[in-house]
Amino acid sequence: MHFASDNWAGAHPKIAANLNRHSDGFASAYGTSTLDRAIDETFNTIFEREVAVFFVGTGTAANSLAQAAIGKPGGVTFAHREAHLIEDEGGAPGFLSAGGRFQPVDGPTGRIDINNLKTAIRGFAPGNVHAGQPMGVSITQSTEIGTIYELGEISAISALCKDNSLPLHMDGARFANALITLGCSPADMTWKQGVDILSFGGTKNGCWCAEALIFMNPDQAKDVPFIRKRSAQLFSKSRFVAAQFEAYFAGGLWLELATHANTMARFLAEQIAGSKKMRLAWQPQANEVFAIAPKGVVASLQASGAIFYEWKPPHNEANLLANDETMIRLVTSFATTQEEIRQFGDLIA
Repeated sequence: MHFASDNWAGAHPKIAANLNRHSDGFASAYGTSTLDRAIDETFNTIFEREVAVFFVGTGTAANSLAQAAIGKPGGVTFAHREAHLIEDEGGAPGFLSAGGRFQPVDGPTGRIDINNLKTAIRGFAPGNVHAGQPMGVSITQSTEIGTIYELGEISAISALCKDNSLPLHMDGARFANALITLGCSPADMTWKQGVDILSFGGTKNGCWCAEALIFMNPDQAKDVPFIRKRSAQLFSKSRFVAAQFEAYFAGGLWLELATHANTMARFLAEQIAGSKKMRLAWQPQANEVFAIAPKGVVASLQASGAIFYEWKPPHNEANLLANDETMIRLVTSFATTQEEIRQFGDLIA
């Protein structure tokens, strides 16, 4: 019963097979191969416009290089208090952006509240060298607690960004899962709502190691080749990242895998909703399920072979827990089966 993370899941067989298929022979290096260029065109097709695509090895690298690309002296990016950029990337975004800082912004259910964002931006008066200067806003889709920004919410945040001449970055580590929930196109969820930069994740959704940094306007990415090289993220054999994306997109596999993960999350939530031993913290919208249970129940589940993480409640949801309770996070993936969810459901029935 593996619910620790979609990072724990392996590679989908079609992606692994495509890596093996491209392992023979020779191809030009550093992103110049025929396959690399073909996948660039695939991204153009998916996003319905010409975009600038830069393969990187991790989501942290994508987020960090996005910050480096928009960096300013004394620069500050605004992100949700629980954003991965702030909580889980070990200072890499600040380090690789030459000292960029992050201003946490509160908001319910893992999403930035636009009024809080307005207040945060106003806190940096133009020309105040002691405070620094705003350099961007980052949102996470789907969020760190498995919720989704609706298209109108993204558009409203983008409008505020434009009013303040700030680029909008989207951390899309679980981009496909959010896309399935909203039932829209990649273009609809990004540049049509005003997103400028996207960290596009494939690793959590069946790839071996495939992430991309995407600029919706290639003119804004002129320095990124140098930033990526300086940050040691320019792979010589980048065709193997391209090979993963080739299989990932072929026949809509990426959407099929995300659909399965989301469906399994809903099935898991149904088991929890019908349980007398634990309860849902909130309804999942993608492939992460958060639940609350007595500490003894959590220990018993772990002893029975259920693998998951205990989780710190969101900043504005600390009152959800009684003294003897804990929150847990359960993540489904393309590899999650109904059988293991039923097994988990039997344990909490």
